[in-house]
Amino acid sequence: MSTTIEQLSTRHLLGIKDLNENDIQLILDTAANFKEVLNRPIKKVPSLRDITIANVFFENSTRTRLSFELAEKRLSADTINFAASSSSVSKGETLIDTVNNILAMKVDMIVMRHPYAGAGIFLSKHIDAQIVNAGDGAHEHPTQALLDSFSIRERFGDVAGRKVAIVGDILHSRVALSNILCLQKQGAEVMVCGPTTLIPKYISSLGVKVEHNLRKALQWCDVANMLRIQLERQEIGYFPSLREYSMLYGLNKDILDSLDKEITIMHPGPINRGVEITSDVADSKHSIILEQVENGVAVRMAVLYLLAGQRG
Repeated sequence: MSTTIEQLSTRHLLGIKDLNENDIQLILDTAANFKEVLNRPIKKVPSLRDITIANVFFENSTRTRLSFELAEKRLSADTINFAASSSSVSKGETLIDTVNNILAMKVDMIVMRHPYAGAGIFLSKHIDAQIVNAGDGAHEHPTQALLDSFSIRERFGDVAGRKVAIVGDILHSRVALSNILCLQKQGAEVMVCGPTTLIPKYISSLGVKVEHNLRKALQWCDVANMLRIQLERQEIGYFPSLREYSMLYGLNKDILDSLDKEITIMHPGPINRGVEITSDVADSKHSIILEQVENGVAVRMAVLYLLAGQRG
């Protein structure tokens, strides 16, 4: 790749709200180049050979952490992994102390997941390293939204003009907010669908449609992004039971077959099979769930590469 690269308008990736449409297109275009690299026999490029990246996860993660680690290795970066339970971090000072200890080891970039919304923004004001938000509480998950857009673009050729329904636990989902912002900036229409108790009150101020009937939402959309119920973030009961939720908002093959058009099914993972989506839908030709996982590595390579291009 050329050394004179187009630059992002931001030094960190803290949230989709900080990106403009040009930033998003640059990341997706760069990801398309990296996806070609990942399909070669030799999947490694020396782009980040002198960069050290710390993966700092204060919350459990499988796919996102592995995806970032693989992206870093494919770019030839040096990586260190730090895992901590959320109980070890209760105040901002503790967070700064933890990260400063890591920075003392001369780290250039930090990929961070944290249970508290805004943790990455807070950190970016206090340290010099570049920060990539790998999810902060129920706030944002920018790389998930970017890989979802990349997957839609790959399926349809363009995101603009597409109708995307985001179904499920919108209230507790960082994926929902990042996706809404990312899709809208690219000219897509967005609808959210779920029980009234799981739809945030402010949601209409984001310019999205709201629907409480799953069949109507599916009939409207080109793409349905099925979110899981985030029981770990729910302090009270938002619906009577998982069984009742599944009856009203679970996507099964019968519903899919009853639509008078074909739609594409997405899911950010992990899937609760039999709750928000049945196995025969998750594994069907309508689903691009595994493509999302594959695209995640290319998109995260693009983000790290473009941010590293601003150093020096």
